[in-house]
Amino acid sequence: MNIKYTPLYLLLAVMLGFAPAAQAQQELRKANKHYEKYEFALALEQYQKAAAKRKPDLLTAERIADSYRLTRRTVEAEKWYAQVVAMPGRDPRNIYQYAEALRSNGKYEEAKAQFMLWADEVPDMEERAQAYMEACDKAMSWMAQLPVAEVQQLKGLNAKGFSDFSPASFGPNIIFTSDRGEGSGAANTYGWTGRPYLQLYVASKDNQGNWGAPSALSEMINEQYHNATASADEQSKVLYFTRTHLVQKRNHGNVDPTSWVENPGQAKEYINRLEIFTAQKRGTAWADIKPFTYNNVAEYSVGHPALSPDGKIMYFVSDMPGGVGETDIYYSMRQADDSWGEPVNAGILINTAGRESFPYIDKSGKLFFSSDGHAGMGGLDIFSAEGKHAAWTAVKNMGFPVNSSKNDYGIMFHEDGETGLISSNRDAADGTDDIFSFKILQKPVVLAVTTLERKQNEKKRTVQVVLPQVQLVISQQNLNDTTTVMTNRKGQYFMDGRKGNSYSLQGTKQGYLNQNTQVTVPTTAGDTVQVALVFDRDEKDVAIVLENIYYDLDKWDIRPDAARELDKLAEVLKANPTVKMELSSHTDSRESLKYNQLLSERRAQAAVDYLISRGIASSRLTAKGYGKTRLVNSCTDGVQCPEEEHQQNRRTEFRIK
Repeated sequence: MNIKYTPLYLLLAVMLGFAPAAQAQQELRKANKHYEKYEFALALEQYQKAAAKRKPDLLTAERIADSYRLTRRTVEAEKWYAQVVAMPGRDPRNIYQYAEALRSNGKYEEAKAQFMLWADEVPDMEERAQAYMEACDKAMSWMAQLPVAEVQQLKGLNAKGFSDFSPASFGPNIIFTSDRGEGSGAANTYGWTGRPYLQLYVASKDNQGNWGAPSALSEMINEQYHNATASADEQSKVLYFTRTHLVQKRNHGNVDPTSWVENPGQAKEYINRLEIFTAQKRGTAWADIKPFTYNNVAEYSVGHPALSPDGKIMYFVSDMPGGVGETDIYYSMRQADDSWGEPVNAGILINTAGRESFPYIDKSGKLFFSSDGHAGMGGLDIFSAEGKHAAWTAVKNMGFPVNSSKNDYGIMFHEDGETGLISSNRDAADGTDDIFSFKILQKPVVLAVTTLERKQNEKKRTVQVVLPQVQLVISQQNLNDTTTVMTNRKGQYFMDGRKGNSYSLQGTKQGYLNQNTQVTVPTTAGDTVQVALVFDRDEKDVAIVLENIYYDLDKWDIRPDAARELDKLAEVLKANPTVKMELSSHTDSRESLKYNQLLSERRAQAAVDYLISRGIASSRLTAKGYGKTRLVNSCTDGVQCPEEEHQQNRRTEFRIK
């Protein structure tokens, strides 16, 4: 009988070979259990261990990518979705998620390519994909413009490695949400984020304007589970805030206690739902906790309360049936008996098929909110609702850098209406949120500069034609920096400016008089402001007609409309300090020769006197009246002419002497 023996070292090798695989399978089972319970941070710990021992299959790679996305770690999410998209048999939704991860990381051109691929694979989503691609183009355009605000991370308030967000004013203090783990929920870890449960904190400034150390609100408000996103009725000292409850799942519901997200996988028995509660401030303590009348935790979520300054309107967010999208903004009106009226959906101008959340009302009653359904830069963007309550006319993106490619939400303004606080995860690689301060700058505009030449045509009429290749030296009032540019062949140059700012433009071109102008952009200006610089040739004894220099009958006083034109001439003289000019006045042929001669001399002298009053030396100016001796057409004595031709003769000219 032949007996074969397997060497011991071979058996050990086989056993050792199977050990890592078995261990990886065990870790994978743990990870999947966490994932299915929405404990994504805990799931990632196990997925990472399993992936280090064995290459993930498609389902595992998808879940790793989803977990990074849902914990807002967008750099890792992008990496894993790129791997998933390249794997055989993957679902087209992964292309969409890959595109969103790219967009969230500011890679707009790459995101556009993936949105296009998604539309190719899912034709029903072509319109939606096109909207996302247009949003990418808008984001790049906003970033190329002047910033609409200064944004800085708030010092002394944020806790490193934790989320801090949704500040709300409460007297001189602010109340905000944090998972830093100092309240009653500190002992427990929330599996979704791997950090403690959310609690409400209060912070105040010291005499130097610096934020002091925050302190958690009392356990009367901060129960063991999530307590977040508050708004205060400062007159009645009532705090409205959001609580999360774990309820048995039925048909649908919210799984994220601070926002709303699409379920990433098969739901189990329980789900998080949001409710609004109130607390009354009595002295230094909070008491009398009451639920909002329209909470319905068994069916849907209600959260993110925001009160109007007068306390008569409360906005909030809900996924209740009958809405427009995943989550909508609603409002209730305070009734005469101090109760809240039936919730009203804010409508399709505000709400989209996506998520609207985190409403806020400033002191003027203007509504602000966050959305991923309106065209934005990525994630949640902050928007303003233009127009009055319930009669909104438009929704406007707050622009860059108030918004970024990441999540931006939870805005509030200070008393001045120009500064305030926002929440964002823009600077956090670990997906945590921080509170940032901002200062709104004057709104940007485009100054469309055109350079023109003024001359007379064959019919002796003054016309303006394009003057190309003019050098412009541009400076902003109160700033020392200047920019030198050249207009194009069409005599055009486009520059960025801001409403309310003043700019100085100095134009030069060989053979022409220098031209300077001051431009103050009105705060009510549109998106584009037209600026024209009109140049005259630097030629001696060539008459240049000044348009719009009119006088009342038998008068030589300088009228306001004539003063505006003479102001322009004064600027030309200041820009060309060596030039001397003759100002001449002419009349039409009506009235006597003597009368017209005297009248024209007085009008010419009045124009010279006005220029002297504007700082031009009298030695540079000569007044000359020509009466009706230099008519430019055939309208002489006794000839019947239309008034338009008589007007051509009644003119004021200047000549370089």
